[in-house]
Amino acid sequence: MSTPLFYDDGQIQLDREALTLRRYHFPSGTSKVIPLRDIRGYRVSPLGYLLQRFRIWGSTDLQRWLPLDVSRPLKSTLVTLDVEGTFPHPACTPARPDEFVVVLAELLAAQDG
Repeated sequence: MSTPLFYDDGQIQLDREALTLRRYHFPSGTSKVIPLRDIRGYRVSPLGYLLQRFRIWGSTDLQRWLPLDVSRPLKSTLVTLDVEGTFPHPACTPARPDEFVVVLAELLAAQDG
């Protein structure tokens, strides 16, 4: 059985066309829609215990920007995206990180193929 190529946890939506980070822009809370063709890669890392975990919205290091997520202190995985022409790098903390990374990897591989 193949993995469905779709992910949505209420904060992040990923499909064959784009990755949508809801409540991304400050202070308006509008979404950021990133076409998959613009994503060059991604990095998965543990979410820091002090600075990143309790940063509900924005940036702790000016290298990446995180959308509003009040449940971030309960999460443990940070996904940072390498998006063409975007700085700081968009980042997110998926509710189901293993599932998100599998779907993202498959969709990006399909873009290259």
